[in-house]
Amino acid sequence: MERAIVVGLGWALVSGVATANPPPDADISLAPWFQGLHQPGTGMLCCSIADCHPTDFRTNGTHYEALIEGRWLAIPPDKILDRTDNPTGRAVVCYTPTLGILCFVRGPET
Repeated sequence: MERAIVVGLGWALVSGVATANPPPDADISLAPWFQGLHQPGTGMLCCSIADCHPTDFRTNGTHYEALIEGRWLAIPPDKILDRTDNPTGRAVVCYTPTLGILCFVRGPET
C-alpha cells in the first residue's frame, strides 16, 4: 500500500478543508500520528494533503539525507523531529518545492 495516501488523509482530517480528496485506500488508522507532526520551532503542522510522504533515507557523515523527487537532499538538523513512534516503517519527509523540507521523521535504522 502506498503510505503517502495516509498523509493526505491525516491532513484532511485535521484541516477539514483540503485541496484534494485522499485516495480511497488511505489507512485511516495512521491519521492521528500524522496529525501529531508539528514543525520544530513554529509548532505548525508539518503536512498538507500532498506535502508529507514516506521516503528512503540514508546517513552521510553526520547528517541525514532523504530521497526527494529523485534527488538525495540533506536534512537540516532543525527539521528533524525527535520521534521514535513512526508507525509507517519508513522515514517520512514533509517537503514542498517552494518551502523546502518542513519536517523529517527518521525511519528504522539498522
